[in-house]
Amino acid sequence: MADCFVGSKNPVKVEAAEFAIGDMLEMPLFTVGLDVKSGVAEQPLTSQETRQGAINRVEACMALMREDYPDAWYVAIEGGVDVFEDGPATFAYVAICHRDKWSVGRSANLPLPPSVFQALQEGKELGPEMDRLFDTKNIKQQGGAIGLLTHHRATRQSVYELAITLALAPFNFPDLY
Repeated sequence: MADCFVGSKNPVKVEAAEFAIGDMLEMPLFTVGLDVKSGVAEQPLTSQETRQGAINRVEACMALMREDYPDAWYVAIEGGVDVFEDGPATFAYVAICHRDKWSVGRSANLPLPPSVFQALQEGKELGPEMDRLFDTKNIKQQGGAIGLLTHHRATRQSVYELAITLALAPFNFPDLY
């Protein structure tokens, strides 16, 4: 059994890391979510800030656990928003560290409705804004905006699992990276 520490207690993020890394390793994981700070805004509004938040969370997990768990997997997922050529979208950055090897990746974009993006620019957070629009409660710990805007054909967890799986490529083929 391998150990995995995730830079959040959000069950969607913890379960995505547990599934993706456990699947790659083909073994069960002892996975624990840690309440660590991202060091960025609660709702990151740029790609750079979102990426830094994921890296900061992994570093915070390692600062707490690495001495006792040097062979553990350290993972963080930071959701953010930015404006791209085709409009505003939400996405997540994934940071992974294992035995001093790092990989940072990103999920696909989910286009955001203009009214939602406007609310985020006014300081609101995506999860609560989606709860308000769709009359849901705590959607960010469930299917997320992704689930709501895709009729649950994709979910926050499914997108995170894929982003982690892709970011694991350097660990699958270390000689190529």
